[in-house]
Amino acid sequence: MRRPALILFCGLAMARAQTLSPLPPTPAATLIPWLLEEKEELTQLPWRDVIFYTTGKKVLAINPTDETDQRVLTQIGSALDELLKRMSAPDSPVQNSARINEVSTSFENMIRHLLDAAPGLSCDFPKTVEGRVQRSGYPDLRLVDTRTGRVYYVDPKLYAAGSRASSFRTFYFEPKIATNKVLDDAVHLVLGVEHEPRSAGHWNFTRWDIVDLAHLKVRLKAEFQGSNHDIYRPDAIVGTSAKE
Repeated sequence: MRRPALILFCGLAMARAQTLSPLPPTPAATLIPWLLEEKEELTQLPWRDVIFYTTGKKVLAINPTDETDQRVLTQIGSALDELLKRMSAPDSPVQNSARINEVSTSFENMIRHLLDAAPGLSCDFPKTVEGRVQRSGYPDLRLVDTRTGRVYYVDPKLYAAGSRASSFRTFYFEPKIATNKVLDDAVHLVLGVEHEPRSAGHWNFTRWDIVDLAHLKVRLKAEFQGSNHDIYRPDAIVGTSAKE
């Protein structure tokens, strides 16, 4: 008669253990404490690692002794010299923009045009992994040396005079699969163009830099987002004004 009692006891013990077992953690319960630790390694992430583990593609460094890299850099520099002249000219369309943010699209279009017109270079807006052209998101331009097929991803950026040493965030990358635009092992470059404050209705663009991102360190900034569609759900509204 002991066997049924033993089976009953074991069954009750197992049921109690299952009752007391903690529920599987939710994604938020796992993620948020990890983020709040503010791990040092999340503030010094090599850009090449971010790209590789997001896209499977390598970030290549500019080789100072490579003929192709040096030729392409020279051509980019010539295009940027011309860009400064055209954008600073009194009759430039950008002079009609009151804010520098409004200049960005014209700036990007002009540098694409100048690079695409350079002998032996082809420059266009990169396509996503789904084959669609998408202007938003990194990188802005895909430059190809037609002689070798070498790819350079180019991200033009404007910055105000005196702000080169600023710690304000100016470089962003949002890892996504469907809208990924990094489809090649490539050199990644920022083309930085400095501008003076607008004076007497005139923008003056003064200098440029070509920056190799192969050794850039980036940091992760966690941010939770919601749209108006998410917020103003009928089932969530608990009060509203009377209709007129």
